[in-house]
Order: sequence, then C-alpha cells, then structure tokens
Amino acid sequence: MSKRWQVATMAAVLPLAAQAVADKAPNIILFLVDDMGWQDTSVPFAETKTRLNGLYETPNMERLAAEGMCFTQAYASPISSPSRCSLMSGSNAARHGVTNWTLERDKTTDCADSTLTPPEWNYNGISPVAGIRRTYPCKSFVEILRAHGYHTIHCGKAHWGALDTPGENPTAWGFEVNIAGHAGGGPATYLSEQNYGHRRDGQANSPFAIPDLQTYWGTGTFLTEALTREAVKALDKAKKYGQPFFLNMAHYAVHIPIDRDMRFFAKYVRKGMSDKEAAYASLIEGMDKSLGDLMQWLRENGEEENTIILFMSDNGGYATGSYWRDEPLYTQNAPLRCGKGSMYEGGIREPMIVKWPGRVQGATRCDRYLLIEDFFPSILEMAGIRRYEVPQTVDGVSFVPLLDGKGDPSRDRMLVWNYPNVWGNEGPGISLNCAMRLGDWKLIYSYKTGQHELYNLSEDIGEAHNLAAVHPDVVRKLSARLGIYLRKVGAQRPVVKATGKPCAWPDGVE
Repeated sequence: MSKRWQVATMAAVLPLAAQAVADKAPNIILFLVDDMGWQDTSVPFAETKTRLNGLYETPNMERLAAEGMCFTQAYASPISSPSRCSLMSGSNAARHGVTNWTLERDKTTDCADSTLTPPEWNYNGISPVAGIRRTYPCKSFVEILRAHGYHTIHCGKAHWGALDTPGENPTAWGFEVNIAGHAGGGPATYLSEQNYGHRRDGQANSPFAIPDLQTYWGTGTFLTEALTREAVKALDKAKKYGQPFFLNMAHYAVHIPIDRDMRFFAKYVRKGMSDKEAAYASLIEGMDKSLGDLMQWLRENGEEENTIILFMSDNGGYATGSYWRDEPLYTQNAPLRCGKGSMYEGGIREPMIVKWPGRVQGATRCDRYLLIEDFFPSILEMAGIRRYEVPQTVDGVSFVPLLDGKGDPSRDRMLVWNYPNVWGNEGPGISLNCAMRLGDWKLIYSYKTGQHELYNLSEDIGEAHNLAAVHPDVVRKLSARLGIYLRKVGAQRPVVKATGKPCAWPDGVE
C-alpha cells in the first residue's frame, strides 16, 4: 500500500506546541558534499561493487551504510545552486528559476551559445525577503526548525544567493551559527598555506576565498579538516544548550581546485594513480574522515541514538571535460553516463544514505527514486513538524515512507529538471535542455536541436540506447506531460537568436 504525501501550508503552530516538538525531537545532521559522484566512494550504489568503488577508501561511509539505508536512485540538479536552492525552498528548479550557478549580483554566469540566448533566470538566487530582482522569495525549512526549538548551525558552502543580496548570508535563512558560508560556490584553495584564498592583510584574492577561518591560516590545516574542527566546536556549544540541533555540514570538497590533502595523497600515488587522480581521492577520503569525526562526536557525547544523519551530494561528479583544456579527467561516474552539468544520470544521480536509529534498519537499500527538493518536507517530518506556513509552493514530497516501509511516494511520480542555460563545459547532455523521469522511462529534450532522447533506465542505466524512434508513443506522452508541467510552474526557455522567439516546449508548443 502506498501513500503520496502532500505538504500542507497552514497557520503557524503555537509556541507551546513548538516546545512539545523540541522536547522530543531528534538531532539532525545533513552531510552535504559538493560535486561528489555516484562512484566516488567505496560504498557500492550500483547493483554490484565496481572498479571505481575499489579505488577509494571511505570507511566511514561504509559504516554509515551499515547502520542506515542507501538510496540507489537519489537525484539532484546537474549544477550546484539549483540543487541547493531546491533543498532550502522545497521548490523544483523549474519553478524557483535559479537554474544555473550564482555569484555576482545582477550578473548571469551563462557562457555564450552560437544560436541560443539563455533566459533571464533568477541569477540572484533565492531570497528570504521579497522585492529583490531576479530572485525567488521563500522561507527555508531551517527557519521552521529554529522556530520549533532547534539550535541551527551551518558549516561550509552555502551558495543560495548572489553577492550583496540577502540570500548570501546563512543567518538570513534561520541559521544561528554560520561557519564559512557565503555567496561563493567553491573554494579558492583548500590550502591554509595560501590562507584559503586571502592575502596576508586579510583581503580576499577572489570571491571564492573562504571566510571565517583565520585561526587556521598558515597552520597546514586542510580546509576540510578546519571546517570539521569548527563544526565540532559548534556541537560542543550546542550540547550545553540542551536543545535539539540541526547541523548543515556542507563541505566545499570535492569541488575544484583538486588540491592535495597530504594526509591521504601518498597512499593513492602508491596505488598507481596519477597525481591528479590521487589528489582527488585524497579530497574524498578527507571528506570521509570528517563524517567519521562527527559520528565519533555523537558517540562520545551520548547523542548517537538520538541523531539522524543524511548524506547527499548536490550534483554529479566532474566527468564532463575540464575547465583547463590541457588537464585530463581525474574521475568518472561509470556505469552512469557523463557527469556534472549533464542531464544524463552521471550529472544528476547522487550517493545518498540515511541513518535514523530506531526507525531505519541498517545495511538496507532503497531503489525508489526521489529528488533533492524532497529533503525539505522530509527533514521537517523527521523533526515532528507537519504544520507550517511558507510563501512558496513546496514541490518536494517526504521520503520518510521509504525509510520505514510504509509507502512509496515515487509511485506514478514525475521528476522534472530544467536547464535552459549554458554552463561552459562541453560534453553530452550538457546545457540548454530539460528532462523528466516517470517510472523506468527517462526523457531528455534539447532546446537547441529540438530532439528527444528516451531511455529505459531499468534496462539501460548507462543511457547507451536511445529508444525515441522505437517508442514514439511514449515520447509523445512524456513530452506532453513535461510541457504542461513546465508551463504550469512558469519555467523558462532559451531564445532563438535568429528569430528573437523562445524555443519550442518539449511537446512542440511554441
């Protein structure tokens, strides 16, 4: 028996009710990794362990998987900001319109295309207040947690709003503590020897310089380790408050630059990897050590049995070419096709694990699908919060029924992606497209060429066989549903330079 959850927007709960929730609520840690692919781990998310799983050492992910549930078909957007904005708002990226990565206020990050012009998307990000141009006003689930008695901590990458907009600051979203979160979508460097991107006088060398970590400058402390130490300090403080806590542990790893974490680099060189591959593997193991340190803190402080841990990545692994044309690839997502920026599975399918003591059986796997906006209602439900009021439409559907086996919210559900932008990298399935999944069928539509691709993922996880010509009836059916949905939520399309008109929708409507 399955039940499909819908989020209700109701009147705010009373303070006494909020206190009751806080008294019995679990702690929650969301461990969000940047640019981590489906295969960047020793934990197998495919049906069998792959060669790539054998390259990396992630013992703490293995422990988390042994104590929780692995999701083999968890999805995000192909690029960072759309995923993170969907997570915070609960809205699909086609609706919130933050469809590419954000940085400077009132400036798009799109590269040029020879025939199409990207639309005027919300390049200023999401915003906690209305009235800021090119933003999507919304209320975060973090603010709701805080209002219900949670102590809320952000550590690491934010990337929700452009520079000099209200959305750039994590404290505007309900976080009482902000450690190193700002508008930048990646680190200038992981190296303390370079002050994480600052000059000696404290001035940032780039908008990607990491704030707040002056204590570690010049100490030899890798960025991942510095963030972990600060997160542990914040947890020590939270423990004294006696409130349930929510920690958004959002690492900059494993995003470029691929700096060497010297604690782990040499072992991967000895395994026969190139220096670049070994550096990437060291980033992965450093991230895994952070997870282990947090799990150890929970155990030592008596919080292990009352803490939910959610592990997720914001987009696929970087396997779609290089920002520097003379630099070889250092990772891949096989058996998935392509990677970050792509609508193929390698760009959107993510490693996800949930540990919930007393509710989720360890060493289990779930093969039902979900999308990153589902974290919004799911986390609130985990906290015991079902009634809340928000100004935005929450498209996310709680995946809690999948955790306890009481329902299947993925049944007959359509997942939608819209990327009418030009990322800049080259590769299959990248830029100027939209996609949907319904059951085993996956449809990709190119705004640029007007062509459709159709795949049966249960039989072709690598998307090697385009079945559009074989099943034109399925293409028509799915294209109609996708076109109707995109128009309903106000999704955007690129514009044809030659005519000045928007591209056709996937169902052929002009």
